[in-house]
Parts: sequence; structure tokens; C-alpha cells
Amino acid sequence: RATDGCSHVIHLAAIVGGIANFHQLPYTLTDVNSSLYNGVIGAAIEAGIERFVYVSSSMVFENAEIFPTPEEYIWKCPLPRSAYGFSKLAGEYWVRAASEEDPARRARSYADAGAAAVSVLTEPSRFDGSLTHLEQAAAAIASAGVPAMRKDFLVDPYQVLEARAAGAGGVLLILRMLPRDALERLLDAALEQGLFVLLEAFDDADVEAAMALIGPRRVADDSLLLGVNCRDLVTLQVVPGRLEAMADRLPAWIPRVAESGLASPDDAARLAACGYDLALVGSALMTGGEPRELAGAMLAAARGALGHQPRRIRPAERG
Repeated sequence: RATDGCSHVIHLAAIVGGIANFHQLPYTLTDVNSSLYNGVIGAAIEAGIERFVYVSSSMVFENAEIFPTPEEYIWKCPLPRSAYGFSKLAGEYWVRAASEEDPARRARSYADAGAAAVSVLTEPSRFDGSLTHLEQAAAAIASAGVPAMRKDFLVDPYQVLEARAAGAGGVLLILRMLPRDALERLLDAALEQGLFVLLEAFDDADVEAAMALIGPRRVADDSLLLGVNCRDLVTLQVVPGRLEAMADRLPAWIPRVAESGLASPDDAARLAACGYDLALVGSALMTGGEPRELAGAMLAAARGALGHQPRRIRPAERG
């Protein structure tokens, strides 16, 4: 089989002259496209392919209302007018449906590499996440004793209960999003459910807010973590130097987390040397072709810089 021995598959779904041929034999080529999508995707899944790249056609955007058209607009764009464009859009949906199975396998690969926890996006409108992804990931890594963390814009304690019901062992709270009383309700709900909480800061004011929250709630274990995110919360662009600049502002008695902007083992080693105990790595692992190998290499580099094994995050107790 063509996929035997392969780790990556690139499926070129559009060829020169395809539109002209499609107009001549629309129904036949629609059947061919459909069977090809399913056949190639199915073979890739069966062969355990790590990365599948689907190269489609700009015809999926032929009815777009935004120019230039960003790729993520495909899920909100008006449907194509032509049968050809519609058939290519169907391919996009086939690939997306196949990737729905990925959260569990990806979470296991991180756990196998030695991750202390696995962060799962559940925000649906901008980041295409879901509670289903969280549930799948949490179930996949539970036997390894690795907790899953719900990463979302949490604003109500009910969302904390949703996370716990989906099997999460922890949640992320963005300190600057809410007033103190709302943060207190979220934090208390999480601790009552036995979840760890990653308090996410962006500047000194956020760190001060975290200290005010933690003060009366200091616990002996690692239920509370304090992280610094080096992305701008509005533009999502990495702010160079923020993690290093903020490192000495974080108290040593709480696990300190470097969030975002880490792309290599050298980055992990550098930030571990700055005093961070843990790192939350997203884009580098999601876009890299070998996530397990990269995660393992980053962990090894950080451990080498620390000179000892990093802290673990306890999973939530079942009950």
C-alpha cells in the first residue's frame, strides 16, 4: 500500500484542468472524489499516519464575502455555487471529521513523552474546541495518571463543573478577564471539585491579583499553579522577552508555568534556567510533524537545565 512505512501524507486534491473535466462529468467525478477522500483518509488512519495534509482548491471560497479570505473562514463562508467547489468543500469536511478522532491519540502521545498534564482547548467559536475533545483526551490518559486541563475563557462556575464532568483534572483561569469576586467563585468551585487551577497572568498586576486570591487559600500540594502567558491576549502574538522579564516576579513556593512562545528544546532549557517549573506548549506541538519526539526533547532539555526531575501535577480523585 502507498501509505506503508510513511509518517506523513500530502493529498493533492486539485489538479490543473480539474474544473473543465468536472463540468463534463460532474456526477462521475463527484463519486470519484468522495471515494478517494474516504480511501486516502481511511488508509492514513489505519497506517497510523502522524500528519495528513489535505491540499484543496480555492473554489471552496468562490462565494466568499471577505477578501483576502483567511483559511479558517471556510467553516463560516457561504457555500460554493458550483458543484466542483462543493465537492472540494466536502473533502474539507471529510478531513475535519477524521481529525475529530485525534484528541485521544494526541493526548496519549504527550503523556507517553512524559507530560505532567495535557491542556485541551474547549472554546468552539474561535479555536474549534469542544468538551467532547476534553472528554476523549481525559479518558485516553487517565490510566497513565496524567490529568487533562480545560483551557477556555471560563466565566461561570458551571463551566468548572462541566470540566469535571468531562473528566478534567484541572482548569485554566485568566486573571485579567474577570473581577476578583468572580475569580473567587471559579477558584473555589475548582478546589471543591478537587481540580488543580492554573492562574494565568500577563503582567505584574495579574500576579498581584493571583497573590490576593491565593493568600487565604494556600494549600500544601500543587493544586494551584501560577503561569505567565507571553502572548498578547488580544492579538495572540508572542511578546518577546516577557517570560524572562516576569520570571523573578513569581514566588518560588508555587509551581511557576511558562506559557506559549516555546518552540524548541533550547527554549525549554532557557526558561527552566530562569526558574520556571513547568511549561505550557501549544502551537509548536500542534503544528510540528513529530509532537511526541518534540515534547520528549523539550522535557529532557528542561530537566537537564533544572538538574532534577520536574514537578508532577496530581490528577483529580475520582468519585
